[in-house]
Amino acid sequence: MSQRNEDLFARAQLRIPAGVNSPVRAFGAVGGAPPFMARASGARLWDAEGRGYIDYLGSWGPMVAGHTHPAVVEAVQAAAAKALSFGAPTEAEIELAEAICRLVPSLERVRLVCSGTEAAMTAIRLARGHTGRNLIVKFEGCYHGHVDSLLVKAGSGALTFGNPSSAGVPPETAAHTQVLDFNDTAQLERTFAARGGEIAGVIVEPVAGNMNLVLPKPGFLEALRAQCTKHGAVLILDEVMTGFRVALGGAQARFGIRPDLTTLGKVIGGGLPVGAVGGRRDIMERIAPLGPVYQAGTLSGNPVAVAAGLATLKLVEAPGFQERIEATTQALVDGLAAEAKQAGVVFCAQSIGSMFGVYFRAAPPSNLAEVMQCDQERFNRFFHAMLERGVYLAPSAYEAGFVSAAHGAAEIDETLLAAREAFRA
Repeated sequence: MSQRNEDLFARAQLRIPAGVNSPVRAFGAVGGAPPFMARASGARLWDAEGRGYIDYLGSWGPMVAGHTHPAVVEAVQAAAAKALSFGAPTEAEIELAEAICRLVPSLERVRLVCSGTEAAMTAIRLARGHTGRNLIVKFEGCYHGHVDSLLVKAGSGALTFGNPSSAGVPPETAAHTQVLDFNDTAQLERTFAARGGEIAGVIVEPVAGNMNLVLPKPGFLEALRAQCTKHGAVLILDEVMTGFRVALGGAQARFGIRPDLTTLGKVIGGGLPVGAVGGRRDIMERIAPLGPVYQAGTLSGNPVAVAAGLATLKLVEAPGFQERIEATTQALVDGLAAEAKQAGVVFCAQSIGSMFGVYFRAAPPSNLAEVMQCDQERFNRFFHAMLERGVYLAPSAYEAGFVSAAHGAAEIDETLLAAREAFRA
């Protein structure tokens, strides 16, 4: 028997803070009660009331092959039948590490963890342990998980709720983080000139996806690499979102940048909790038990999650997979822009790989300040109009969207028909 989303939301709030287990899910930015999802298949979701949606969230990125792909489900079922957890090494862990290192050539060694947040935390600790320095540079609007030292002018949910840092983070912890403007090469170079000897590492989303989709300007990532090399700092590319989304080898392959460390997540778990940090052998071999940088996790390399990740990566590296999904994503954003123009709405959209961004402004933004110029109230109206018409977008103007290999011409056509009406709502 189906239950109303509003009733489930009220019930959830009695025992779960705000009724959700991750802030953006509460629909605080767009208003209303969130749909409580019951099942998913391919490019579609169904909520507790039985309503169907075309899904452009993809569990915030992992579902690149689509929901409940038969190959992934079969792999998970086979692994679960053997064991849910060992807390001991398995051959499948080796296979996943080998696959990741083969597909992302900058990774000479890799450590599996349970989330992107944990991967970022470990990468920061490795950078500090390797260099003997404390200062970390990050960029305004980029989100790297809820690590204390990185919740300083962060993106994602921190932006959605107008709270770019967090209570509970000691000032002395935040003092070890220097925040710069994304895409500002001159500011980056001035900072290194002044404090290069203090900087342990720089962490960046090579394509920002947590303040909506923001692409790097030509030369920005190259300047990061050059400054880190010159001053002996560790360059960390946070590819939790972009990994296997913007190219098979990640954003670093697409833009030709070789980082010292890389964080991964989402796609490498195929929808189950897996993260990874990897990179140069000399840095990675500072991690325990080989070196003094401690990291551990009871469920790291969980056999069921590893099975889902391996099955997903096999799908992702199939010939033509990346090209097809990128073409579908491009068709979506081109169609949305055309519908907005016909409706006389100030709007633009862009994509890279299978990620996309929609903006109620005249041109795509290049940093957080420009993102904040978007018409949020207009986005909220559009979001609810699309939801009513069976299209599920991220419930925030500060999040990227995702297309899966299960999306095809029928889904795009249905989405654009909904958008034609939603832009006029």
